[in-house]
Amino acid sequence: MIEFPNYSRSYDRTRHAVRFWGYDSALEASFFIEEDALRRLQPDAHPNETGFLNAFDSNRDVICAAAARVYVRGSRGSYDLIAANF
Repeated sequence: MIEFPNYSRSYDRTRHAVRFWGYDSALEASFFIEEDALRRLQPDAHPNETGFLNAFDSNRDVICAAAARVYVRGSRGSYDLIAANF
């Protein structure tokens, strides 16, 4: 089962997404939530790095739950969350 104990996150300008990490025992998986998904969760988010990070922080539980649904152990190193996941 994947868990999200690490509260670190960062904005990736090239991917237009916020990156965060989950852990399944010793396995680490990277997750990216796209700007459009963050806008769906928080329509009033400012369209900049700070705004998207704040939207992530405000919706962390919902985002981590969606990430857990798309995660498949050992299938790949990173996962993308898009607006359709919410």
